[in-house]
Formats: sequence, structure tokens, C-alpha cells
Amino acid sequence: MAQALVTDELWEKVEPLLPPPPVCPKGGRPRVPDRACLTGVLFVLKTGIQWEDLPREMGCGCGMTCWRRLHEWHQAGVWQRLHEKLLAELRACGRLELAAVIADASYVRAFLGAKIPAPARWTGRKPAANIMC
Repeated sequence: MAQALVTDELWEKVEPLLPPPPVCPKGGRPRVPDRACLTGVLFVLKTGIQWEDLPREMGCGCGMTCWRRLHEWHQAGVWQRLHEKLLAELRACGRLELAAVIADASYVRAFLGAKIPAPARWTGRKPAANIMC
């Protein structure tokens, strides 16, 4: 049997960080549960498939629903708070080794001492030649 992507332990950490669902006074289609959407998001991130290829048999809605929820959670700062919470747990257990941290130029911008890059050359289409003159 396949392992569940969102275990009960993970869901207990994530659920309190999620924003409350918006109230829809006009009704409409029932909202896909957050846990199901999180399963869909993790499945797409783990397998690398495209959002529209998310299997409906998983019961996590369509890929666009999961993508919108991922975007909604990102805007609400859920991922940052989850990251900080998990780092705090690792630090409390003594499993976070800060001596092994690496700062790479792809993550840290050099504000001082960096040369200003030259403007990029135009690579778009050139206008057609005027045949009237």
C-alpha cells in the first residue's frame, strides 16, 4: 500500500497555520478540504508532473484548485511560518547543525561591491524593412 503524503503528524503541524476558509454568501460548490489540497500539492511537487495532470482519483480536486490553494497559502505566509516552526523543532531536538549552513550567491544577493550588469541586448524581432521608399 502506498504511503500517505500527508501524515497525521504533518497535518497537526500544518493545520493551525492555515488561514480560515473564505465565507461565500452566495453558496456555490463545496470547497475541497485543505488536507486533500495539501496532498495534491505535495504529489505535484514530489513527482514533478504538471498541475493539470494531477489524477482526480486521488480525491484532491483538480490541479488548478490545488495550485490556487498553494498560491493562497503562500500569500498568507503559511510556508514561511511552517519553515520556522520545523526549524525550531529541529533546534529543540539538537538536530539542527548551523555550522553546516552554506550561503550561496544564488540565494544571497551581493549589495555592496557587485558591479552593475550591462544592459541586455535586444533579442526580439526586428521591424520589417520599409518597401515603400
